[in-house]
Amino acid sequence: MNMLIYLIPVALLLGGLGLGAFLWSLRNGQYDDLDGAAWRVLDDDDQPRP
Repeated sequence: MNMLIYLIPVALLLGGLGLGAFLWSLRNGQYDDLDGAAWRVLDDDDQPRP
């Protein structure tokens, strides 16, 4: 039971860090272009661009 004194704050801290990282990625535009990566895979880069 004494271990919960340590585990609950650690779990809350890790959850807060995860939430902070997610919000940071939203603010920096990581999810703006969801289809771009899928179309870049199909792009043929063998030919030089004019």
